[in-house]
Amino acid sequence: MLVYPSGVDVSSSALRFLSAKLRQRRRELGTRWRRLSSGRQALLTLAHLRNGHPYAQLAAGFGVGTTTAYRYIAEAVDLLAALAPTLAEAARTASTKAFVLLDGTLLPIDRIAADRPFYSGKHKRHGMNVQILADPSGRLLWVSPALPGAVHDIKAAREHGIIGALADADVKCWADKGCRGHGPCPVLGPLGALSTGQKAVNRSHAKIRALVEQAVATLKSWRLLRKLRCSTTRITSLVQALLCLHLASSD
Repeated sequence: MLVYPSGVDVSSSALRFLSAKLRQRRRELGTRWRRLSSGRQALLTLAHLRNGHPYAQLAAGFGVGTTTAYRYIAEAVDLLAALAPTLAEAARTASTKAFVLLDGTLLPIDRIAADRPFYSGKHKRHGMNVQILADPSGRLLWVSPALPGAVHDIKAAREHGIIGALADADVKCWADKGCRGHGPCPVLGPLGALSTGQKAVNRSHAKIRALVEQAVATLKSWRLLRKLRCSTTRITSLVQALLCLHLASSD
């Protein structure tokens, strides 16, 4: 197998953050020696998450075995997922904002035999439903655990307790019209006849929708999310890990 140098378009702050967390974990475990330093393990993980390269290719490039590469990446992903903010923590952060944005997105997955729970009629494809909360600048605050793609956004919001958490924190929230009548969420989108005043309102809605799409695009920019297998637990760990990296890079 040929090995060549390549680049990863991830901020250096994400690398430093993950390296520090891995060093801390190794001290807690009392690890004396490993094939890769914490910095190289962090780089291996970021390369996998960002580019979605197979374990065998990454293992060859980093000079380790395929099993070792898998184990290092799984360890780092689980570590990051455990550091991701909970919904309660995100609601407390949101209470300092003018409002938050709530929307759902579908992460595509491979088709499986028992595909009905994972098929989204809206998107006409198989996937996992993930809800996101973003601040007024379109910066991710929280990402929900993954649910089958057939689950409607408002049902997912109820199951995760999002509406109740935002109401308890007295947070104003913009969401799409599917959330009409379900708690503190104003309707995002056209409001009927376009009077002069309503045109101005709809223009502001369009800007908010663009911010929502920006937050969703931030999550989907990690190419690994385009190559997912059907595993709710694994996808949940991945999106929580990517949220943690996004927050670390944004600080």
